[in-house]
Amino acid sequence: MKTKLTVVAVVLSCIFGGCAPQAVTPVQPEEGKELLTVDFNEGQILRYRFVSHRDIVLSWGQTTGSRGEKAEDAFSESLEMVMSYKPVKVDRYGLTVIEATCESVKPRRSSKQSKQLRNSKDPVKMLAGKSFSFTVSPTGKIADYSEMDALIREMGKKAFRERSQQGRVKEPDMIGDFIASQWFLWDSISSIKNPLKGVAPGDSWTSVLSVPSPLVMRKARNVTYKFAAVRKSHGNRFALIRSSYSPAKSVPDDWCKPYPPGGFQVSGSFGLLRRLTIDKLEGTGEELFNIDSGRIEKYTQKFNMEVAATLLFPLPGANPRVKIEQELTMQLLGQ
Repeated sequence: MKTKLTVVAVVLSCIFGGCAPQAVTPVQPEEGKELLTVDFNEGQILRYRFVSHRDIVLSWGQTTGSRGEKAEDAFSESLEMVMSYKPVKVDRYGLTVIEATCESVKPRRSSKQSKQLRNSKDPVKMLAGKSFSFTVSPTGKIADYSEMDALIREMGKKAFRERSQQGRVKEPDMIGDFIASQWFLWDSISSIKNPLKGVAPGDSWTSVLSVPSPLVMRKARNVTYKFAAVRKSHGNRFALIRSSYSPAKSVPDDWCKPYPPGGFQVSGSFGLLRRLTIDKLEGTGEELFNIDSGRIEKYTQKFNMEVAATLLFPLPGANPRVKIEQELTMQLLGQ
């Protein structure tokens, strides 16, 4: 039998109160509410498949040809990863140490992109076989990002061409997609404002998530989570959590920054764009969280985004815009 009620009470009192762990009376959530916590068992490895896919249309705002066709470039890219999470040290009354390992990683880009961009070596490929550790509380809050942050920064350095005569030139990468999947694990649970009170179907709460993108821009999206229902299957109870997205005004200062400081040029068509502004961002998501096992079973996040930009060298009639259809999924594979 899990001791999640006692665990959460002790952890929260120690984290926020600075005390040493002490025995406490188990806390019960309010009547009609569920206590959502992230649980781990020693020796139990969880494996997930993460997929990030987006379709991109870059419109130059001009017309070409006798029929006045719009000047557009359309392409797609995706990243598929299999990650395993091994509890190294399970502390029921503190922070659990998790070792994450990237078992496989496959970035792909559509054939419509230039041969140079398709053949460029995406730095996320270095993730294959790599491991990093982090600590997490029963409320799903990651307390130590240091090893993950170091790995992200290492990938960020490899995104630049070596010995380029044009100065610092960054090749395409999908580092932001890795960040979106790993930096924000269990965000729907860790962002619950009063976790000890529990949540009931109909309750909602807010948070902020990253915006993976082929563009170099540091943007975020507001997310509103809603506990939609409790579903039962094979003797387990599952929380159905739905989400909706909108543009955020700012990005938290403590989010990781993958690229080394200093100016640089972006290779390909996106290198011509300046002053990127999100004019539209909207979408929805759905997550299934196993209440009894304390783990996410799967999620899907979908959103559409429109970005306005200017050109490095202004052209008469040019009004560049980028439209992106993004989908992020995660699925539990086994143990």
